[in-house]
Amino acid sequence: MRLQAQRQQIAPSFAPQRVQDSQHEKIVLVSFNGSIHSPKFPHAYPRSTMLVWRLISVDENVRIQLTFDEKFGLEDPEDDTCKYDFVEIEDPSDGTILGRWCGSSTVPSKQVSKGNQIRVRFVSDEYFPSEPGFCIHYTLLTPQQAEPTSLPSSVPLEQLSETVARLETVEDVIRYLEPDRWQMDIEDLFRPRPSWQLLGKSFIHGRKSRVADLSLLNEEVRLYSCTPRNYSVSLREELKRTDSIFWPSCLLVKRCGGNCACCTHYCNDCQCIPTKVTKKYHEVLQLKQRSGVKGLQKSLTDVPLEHHEECACLCSGNTEG
Repeated sequence: MRLQAQRQQIAPSFAPQRVQDSQHEKIVLVSFNGSIHSPKFPHAYPRSTMLVWRLISVDENVRIQLTFDEKFGLEDPEDDTCKYDFVEIEDPSDGTILGRWCGSSTVPSKQVSKGNQIRVRFVSDEYFPSEPGFCIHYTLLTPQQAEPTSLPSSVPLEQLSETVARLETVEDVIRYLEPDRWQMDIEDLFRPRPSWQLLGKSFIHGRKSRVADLSLLNEEVRLYSCTPRNYSVSLREELKRTDSIFWPSCLLVKRCGGNCACCTHYCNDCQCIPTKVTKKYHEVLQLKQRSGVKGLQKSLTDVPLEHHEECACLCSGNTEG
């Protein structure tokens, strides 16, 4: 309790605020790629520290991209707020705080300056230094390179979501979203997670390794989406032949099934229906009663059964009237 009280007393000196005094800033003129990092990275950073870097491109028409190293770990947040140790990025052009990060569960995303400057601020209080700290790699981008390219241009998010939902594999999704760099993104998904990062729930429950299992993701899509799958059908019911006995009495056929609940945002009722049907013949033993004769007539016969080769979701309701 005493430690907590002491901490609360010093917390206001590290409250969220922008650095106004230029004497706290270290000016870094950027003409080529480089990096900045917390003191002693990748080891525990010192306590009671405040450092500010202002990165300035020597070319006013060039943007600065910041990429965090995968080794990232600061003191954990309290109530989901980075109060004590954190790294913060600000765009000096309009004073916008692009983000503040702490903890070690997630590596911060890339940040790009709006102009030719960007500011990085690092704060640690006098308690609980963590490791490895942080390292930020900076690169220069032309204005064209700085434009967002992750999503296909001019595609509304709802339409993009429906397009992605129709793709069959993770590779198809990444290739669609990032046609120019999809292979690098796939490699990044397969990259092992560092040991200092928190493990995901799926790992804790024994479903995945620390390496992304794309095969498992693809399999879950196949299992739960609208696809042909094996169903057991009763021949008497399927053929509507209640006058006969068949052996085997049930056979496996391919029929459409799976989840169509989220096929579109405007559907009241969405059903998984066949779009390609083939007829296959199965040889079975048929037992049929003959009128006026004791015993059953036995014969091998070919029975036709429909198999669904391809399926799709059909919207049969409309919330838009």
